[in-house]
Amino acid sequence: MTVSLRLLSPLLASLLALPLAGCDDDPAPPTPDAGSPDAGPYVWDGTYTELADPGDWIDPGAPYAPCSFDASSPDSGICEQVSRFDVSQCDRGALAALPQEGIYQAVVRNETRLTDGGVLVSLGGFGMRLLAENAGTSTMFDAPLLHRNTQGGDFSVTGQAARTGTMYTVVGCKTPAPGVITGCIATCRRGVFTRAGTFEAHRVAKGGEPESSGGLELLSEQRAASGHAVDVYVTKGHAYVVALAFQDKPGGLTVFDVSNPRAPLLKTSISLPNNANWNGVWAKGDALYVAGLGTGTHVFDISNPAAPSLVRIMPAGRSGMHTVLVDGNRLYGAGTGVGTHVYDITEPLNPVLRTVFTLPEDASLGDPHDSFAYEGRLYISNSSGGYTIVDPTDLDNVKVLGTYMRPDEGFAHHNAVGTFGGKTIAFEGGEFAGSHVRVLDVTNPARIVKIGEFRMRQTTSMHNLILRGNLLYVAWYQEGLRVLDVSNPTQPKQVAHYQTFREEDPDRGDSLFEGAFGIRVPGDGYVYVADSSRGLLIFKEL
Repeated sequence: MTVSLRLLSPLLASLLALPLAGCDDDPAPPTPDAGSPDAGPYVWDGTYTELADPGDWIDPGAPYAPCSFDASSPDSGICEQVSRFDVSQCDRGALAALPQEGIYQAVVRNETRLTDGGVLVSLGGFGMRLLAENAGTSTMFDAPLLHRNTQGGDFSVTGQAARTGTMYTVVGCKTPAPGVITGCIATCRRGVFTRAGTFEAHRVAKGGEPESSGGLELLSEQRAASGHAVDVYVTKGHAYVVALAFQDKPGGLTVFDVSNPRAPLLKTSISLPNNANWNGVWAKGDALYVAGLGTGTHVFDISNPAAPSLVRIMPAGRSGMHTVLVDGNRLYGAGTGVGTHVYDITEPLNPVLRTVFTLPEDASLGDPHDSFAYEGRLYISNSSGGYTIVDPTDLDNVKVLGTYMRPDEGFAHHNAVGTFGGKTIAFEGGEFAGSHVRVLDVTNPARIVKIGEFRMRQTTSMHNLILRGNLLYVAWYQEGLRVLDVSNPTQPKQVAHYQTFREEDPDRGDSLFEGAFGIRVPGDGYVYVADSSRGLLIFKEL
């Protein structure tokens, strides 16, 4: 028998989730997201052992639970037939003791029989929010459950992804640890059976650790005016928080005066008709740049920092702009299907489009998702097209210097770069189940080498990260804020954390993309986090 391993396309997985991210004469403020200076050879001498890269998700090599689904004689409604699940080896007593509420994230190990008798193993996932009886509507994929029976030793729920129409029936089997459920799952699309597998689900807010560690102190929090907060930029004593639309709430921009970080003041909020999904934000001088999904880059005048005034919207195709980045007199914008837009912002309020470039991988695999500039190079997280380094010196001839492709064809999402031990080191991360911090030696872009990593639960994903000196600050969705000491980049070590995710927060959903999204460490002594539900959280910098 042959066994092969393949991950489902992250772009397909993303369809299952709801959406989703002073004057120029004044002295220059500290640069957020700047590459780190050399962290010191006294910590790391630059030597390492090249590491293999198994990808984000590590296959356990066997089903997660001793149950199965009978897919023989498929008929209409097969996925709703709970009797097809064999749960004879399951622990009904443990299931009966489960709390009747909780937000879970699950990783699914699908098995598909091949015509040659082999088995194709693939990765899937789902989230569910279970509420106690009469406490509200339980959901899967942020949509009401179609079926639920989770009492008396039974555990079965059925949900449907609104965007694809795919139906998921989940049956619990074991509880190997507090807050963990394993079991079996069957999926159907438009009434036709597609695959079956096993899963491991974690109650994400009940991980058994304290709320915080390492002296990381939460000074204040303020909810965004509307929607799910996803990114933040701090300048002129104000925090600019952008948000995606969520359910019936539009996204937009919320402005806080943070001159007193312990007591931020809401100054204003801005939403535009039919323009609700704002996913990234950056600033230079009196200009604030906001990436809008489905639209483009919004340019605001913040000469009065408490009251941004819209100057113009620079269109970027039907998909719009996903993220923005300022490097000197350049503004880089990245978006799905639109390539990388480069603007001259010598006059910050009057960006001039210089070029739009795409990478060779764009045509078949990737789209620029985010980018990072360091020492004359642009490091592009090119989604399914890999992690690519380019030389943008000559905008008429942008040169690709190298690409790092993972064996699982995983999603390159975000990165930060600095110098350690005389080498150029990138901290790169993906998105989707199991995504974590990957440490790469990018000194020679033509041969990028993995030298370290930092993982958390396979049921969660990291999102954005910021490198400041020898500390890496990571917004890790349901895992909250994580601070890693990377003075020896081959061995990242967590030194502090704050769990921002709470089930009881208003507008919490069951998506994988929930919790700590955006992060800034602007050098003013504070750390600013955009949490989808809680809004702006301000911490004392370590």
